[in-house]
Parts: sequence; C-alpha cells; structure tokens
Amino acid sequence: MLAIDYLINEQIRDKEVRVISAEGEQLGIMSSKDALKLADEQELDLVRISPNAKPPVCKIIDYGKFRYEMMRKEKEAKKKQKIVELKEVRLSPNIDENDLNTKINMARKFLAKGDKVKVTLRFRGRELAYVNQSKAILDDFAEKLSDVAVVDKPAKFEGRSMMMTLSEKK
Repeated sequence: MLAIDYLINEQIRDKEVRVISAEGEQLGIMSSKDALKLADEQELDLVRISPNAKPPVCKIIDYGKFRYEMMRKEKEAKKKQKIVELKEVRLSPNIDENDLNTKINMARKFLAKGDKVKVTLRFRGRELAYVNQSKAILDDFAEKLSDVAVVDKPAKFEGRSMMMTLSEKK
C-alpha cells in the first residue's frame, strides 16, 4: 500500500490551492471548487500532492494511474534494499577443536550470504571462573575468519556470556 494517502476531488477541504496541470505547468492559485471544475472538464482527478505547502499543492491527474506509478516506485525501492540479518553461533568454553571448526564453517557460510554473525560464548556454573582463558576462544574464532570477516564489536562480557559481532569484509 502507499506510504501516503492522498486526498482526491471532494475530500480536499482547503479554500485555496496551487494547481498544476496534467502536463506539469502551473495554473496558479485558485479556490478548490474552481480547481475541481477544471479537473472535471478534463475528466481527470484533483489530487493534493503537497498538503504542507502554503497554499497546498494539487495536481490534475488520473488518480488510478498515479497510484499505480507510486506503488511501482515503492516496489522498485524495496527490491534494491539489502536486508542484513544477524545470525548467532553459540560456543561453550570447553569446545573441542573439531566442533570449533564446524562452527567456524557455519559462520563462514553466513558471512558469504552477507549476514552478520554474533558469536556467543555461554558460561554455566563453574565455567565462570575461566573467563580469561575463554576469551582466547573468541580471539581464535575471529583470527580463523579474518580472511572473510572483520570484527564489528570486540568480545564483551554480558551476564553469563561473552559476545562478539563479525561482519563481511568489504
């Protein structure tokens, strides 16, 4: 649907409006009744394009065609947008080398798709006593992905977990 709902024909309640013809030339400032008559004579609609202007700007156009064009432009803008997702990879402090390599390959796939990767190292119980040694795991993780990734947010301790964010190298 359109981001802005436009007022058309009888919905326009302003006393005076600046009118623009279908060809784009300015017809000047006139009462909204006169502008509506002018639009009816041409069998087109009077659409309020810029409501915040003094006086408001109205254009004589085919409203159906105008809405179609606006929706097409909006759709085109959405196509060009790149949505970056944040994928999470969870690790534990006593992770084995092969498990770590599997997680690194998973993160590599996410980065190849253009997503950001949040690496979380979760601590349970007595594992909190070994926080300093565990930081090396995250550093190693970032080091092994340094060819395709860059660290957005370095390792930071929050609650019972340590987090780091990686994004694709440009």
